[in-house]
Amino acid sequence: MAAPFFRIALILGLLSAIGPFAIDMYLPALPTIGKDLGVENSVTQLTLLAFFISFALTQLLYGPLSDIMGRKLPLYIGIGIFAVASVGCALATDIETLIAFRFIQGIGGAAGMVIPRAVVRDMHTGVQAARLMSLLMLVFSISPILAPLTGSAVIAFYGWRGVFWAVTIAAAIGLVLLATQLEETRPAKDRSESSLKSALAAYAMLLRDRNFLTLTFIGGLGLSSFLVYLANSSFVLIEHYGLTPTQYSFAFSINAVSFFTVSQMTGWLGARFGLIRIMRVAVTGLALTMVAMAVVMISGFDQLQVMAAFLFVGFGFLGIVIPTASVLALEEHGAIAGTASALMGTLHFVISAVAMIISGSLADSTAVPMVVGIALCSLLAFILTQATVGRRAAVAAAE
Repeated sequence: MAAPFFRIALILGLLSAIGPFAIDMYLPALPTIGKDLGVENSVTQLTLLAFFISFALTQLLYGPLSDIMGRKLPLYIGIGIFAVASVGCALATDIETLIAFRFIQGIGGAAGMVIPRAVVRDMHTGVQAARLMSLLMLVFSISPILAPLTGSAVIAFYGWRGVFWAVTIAAAIGLVLLATQLEETRPAKDRSESSLKSALAAYAMLLRDRNFLTLTFIGGLGLSSFLVYLANSSFVLIEHYGLTPTQYSFAFSINAVSFFTVSQMTGWLGARFGLIRIMRVAVTGLALTMVAMAVVMISGFDQLQVMAAFLFVGFGFLGIVIPTASVLALEEHGAIAGTASALMGTLHFVISAVAMIISGSLADSTAVPMVVGIALCSLLAFILTQATVGRRAAVAAAE
């Protein structure tokens, strides 16, 4: 049983990582892309934002499609679109073309984000689902570790365009794994009652489900704390602190190590203490760490080592928050797991896009806007947890 469990986690993690790989791998090249195409850093960041917008919104389509058509066919479609758009990015000669193909790339990459979560829910619930989700996160987290390092190496030899040829190859590998290693987890008999009408009804029901929305927003605010860092870190670490692209890649990767290492404790902690309890503790730790970082940095301790230490601890807590919130949100929606996963993913990235836009607009060539944005996202996640999940847990304990 263990071998198939780890094999599925590996495949799903790799499919999930294809889209983020296209983000993390080219982060070290953002300043270079701006200079090469003759645009400001703020314009270059639109290539990131375009990807996130389409990546978020298209999940709303892939979720119902995976409930209606099964999990594999929409994955084939999405990864195929991603591969074609990656070639377009590699051949782009101006920023407008690059932004357009990044938008299309996000449309394809969304399939790899939303459908693997539905596959997890097809196969398991409860602690077993949390264990599989955390293993998926382990593979998924390889992207923030290896992608910037790989990107730096590729950029050094082939320039920023080489990054997009590399992700085209990654998409091709994903298609091969999908065809040969992953079985369909939503059989035809389970799709018989799924339709566009039922998908719209499911979305309406989910938008009225306070428990689902609460857990989704907690996970989304937690994810936002990381994506605010992702969107601003290359400019802060390279231009403000003077790191080289390779040094930046190592600094970025350290936080991913913290994230995935702690995430592997989710299954054990959940079995011992309960998923809700460990999520509440993790959200508290995340908020305390990130708020403390912002206070210290604003007070004048503008040191890379200080910021890195806080981020390492804070993103460790985040490694528990995201998988537990996701599993708990999907727990009661197995019949519409694809649709529920899609809405959850879209809301996650809409929240993150808002946070990224606000933090980006306040950028002033220092680390302060970035760390304040991270702290605010973490604090809002804590407040929401205490006001909703914490209150329900207290009532349940009293009963």
